Amino acid sequence: MRFSVFQVSRRGGRETNEDRMGYCFTREAGLFALADGMGGHPEGEVAAQIALQTLAALFQQDARPVIEDPQRFLQETIVIAHQQLLRYAASKGLHDTPRTTVVACILQGNQAWWAHCGDSRLYLVRGGKLIARTRDHSYSELQEALGRVSRGSEPFNRNVLFTCLGSPGKPMVDCQGPLVMEAADRILLCSDGLWGSVEDSEIVQHLADQAITEAAPDLVEQALRNGGARSDNVTVLAVEWEGEGDPGGDTTQNLGNSGFASTIQGALDADLVAAMDDEEIERSIREINEVIRQSGRGAHKR
Repeated sequence: MRFSVFQVSRRGGRETNEDRMGYCFTREAGLFALADGMGGHPEGEVAAQIALQTLAALFQQDARPVIEDPQRFLQETIVIAHQQLLRYAASKGLHDTPRTTVVACILQGNQAWWAHCGDSRLYLVRGGKLIARTRDHSYSELQEALGRVSRGSEPFNRNVLFTCLGSPGKPMVDCQGPLVMEAADRILLCSDGLWGSVEDSEIVQHLADQAITEAAPDLVEQALRNGGARSDNVTVLAVEWEGEGDPGGDTTQNLGNSGFASTIQGALDADLVAAMDDEEIERSIREINEVIRQSGRGAHKR
């Protein structure tokens, strides 16, 4: 499996950068993920970090060296990450649970699967055209999809989400795939700091016209300029699929069947996240079957 990847995160006009991103891979599968900790709730950066570390830990556990069912894996592990946030808040005696959005993608074989909760997005560009984009779990995008937003009006603030990780209600997780990848396909994961300031058409154009090592930082700088002094934090992880077979670029072929590599930081301190033993994971998965189609209750202001 061959791919190129470039990731960058910049703090805007905020006191802290609560975005987190990273990727991990085995010889035959890769997981790419991004989380945006939510302001207005405590410890957004911790929420984002817990979400990514949960996904990475379970990916390392299950990818031997492939994920048996990538769509199910994404759906289940994102809900487990949500449950880890609830456990963290309870262990710390917090009155409000840290919250985060998340978007994640698995590349395996010559196929891609992705899932998200909240308004962090995935874009897939092929041959200069937008092939796929996630749809935000926001009231503004829902109203637009239903045709209820008249031109020039915004009945709902785009930052009001109806689901996220860490909310009192069960999270909504949208999964897509598999999609067969072609050489030179570009995938972009980003926080709302990017798409909130840069139009989709511009994002697609940058990905189509430039190498990802140029497109990603250029897009981040443009978002910061457009956002001005009050710009949101901007985080981007871009991947170019180069195919399978003999190495020709960045490759996973030098890993053994049990090899694993990651840019996602190691496990948090024991007092941050309770260790997930097999019994906890199995219990979480049983709970998922009952709640996976339920949306979170209430609105969540970013």
